[in-house]
Order: sequence, then C-alpha cells, then structure tokens
Amino acid sequence: KKVNPDVEFKIIWAYTWFDPAKEADAAKVLIEQGADVVLQHTDSTAPQAAAQEAGNVITFGQASDMGQYGPLPRVSSIIDDWAPYYIARTQAVMDGTWTSTSTWDGIGAGMVGIGEISDAVPADVKAEALALQASLADGSYHAFTGPLNKADGSAWLAEGETANDGDLAGMGFYLEGITAEIPK
Repeated sequence: KKVNPDVEFKIIWAYTWFDPAKEADAAKVLIEQGADVVLQHTDSTAPQAAAQEAGNVITFGQASDMGQYGPLPRVSSIIDDWAPYYIARTQAVMDGTWTSTSTWDGIGAGMVGIGEISDAVPADVKAEALALQASLADGSYHAFTGPLNKADGSAWLAEGETANDGDLAGMGFYLEGITAEIPK
C-alpha cells in the first residue's frame, strides 16, 4: 500500500506447509486471475516454477532464498534464521535456566530478513527496500500504523495508531485490499 495504494491481494489457502502440487495449483489459479506477483507462506519452490512457466510474473521466496530454483521470477525472499534463537533456548535448557516464554521477534532480532534483492529490481527501489528493512529493524517504522481499515471497510487503526503484538497475534480479519475467506 505504501508504494501502490490501489494494490489488491488475493489469498488462496493451501492448508499445508509443504505440498508442491497444491502450491503450484494455487499459484496457477492466481496467475490465471491476473496476478503479476505471487507470494507464499509455504515451503516448496512450486510457486516460483509456476510463475517462471507463466512468464511476466514475479515471486518472493519464503523462509529461504529459493533463487536457484526460480531465479528469473524471484526478486527476493523472506529469510527465516531461527538458529541463534534455537541455540540460545537449547543452551538455557542445558544450563537449567530455561523458562517458558512467548517469542515474537522479527527483523530487528534477526529472526526474519530480506534476502538478496535481484538485479531485476531497479537500484532506487532496492535502496528503498533496504532502507525500509533498516527502519523496521530499528523500530522507527511499523508496518501496522494507521490509518488502516478492515477488509469490510470499518476502521481498525486511527491515524498514527500502531497495532501492538497482541493485536497482531489476535487478528481475526483481513485489511482493506485483501480478498479471501479466513478459515473457520
């Protein structure tokens, strides 16, 4: 929305973390409906393959780079790096200091990041993406700052109001511009 206020998102639920056939089918349906960008929250490279086959559709990998599997349509990836967290938690168990906690970390803690941005992205856009990543990491920018409306048009966050972690974890609705049914 920051770059294109009129952007529309359509979500297809695959109901799995890894099923290449379902992931490819979902990507193909979105592409047939006119999607020019495909994002995913599943773990195979099938969406990249579907986009590459269709041509003129870009993708973002999920959890790892995925560039070697679909280098032409993939412009970047969300990178998950939970290894330091797992090592620290395991060490706490070994030291006898482990306690149950809720962890809600992201770019600032290094658990999530933006992977290499391909040369298909113009230099000025790449620079803006990297600056935004830095702003998210240092807390000077929060993606869920109002005004934001729910998909049904009702107000959610007023101008300048920022959702806290509890609000985000408990969201039972989509925002304006997102078309999908929330699974029941």
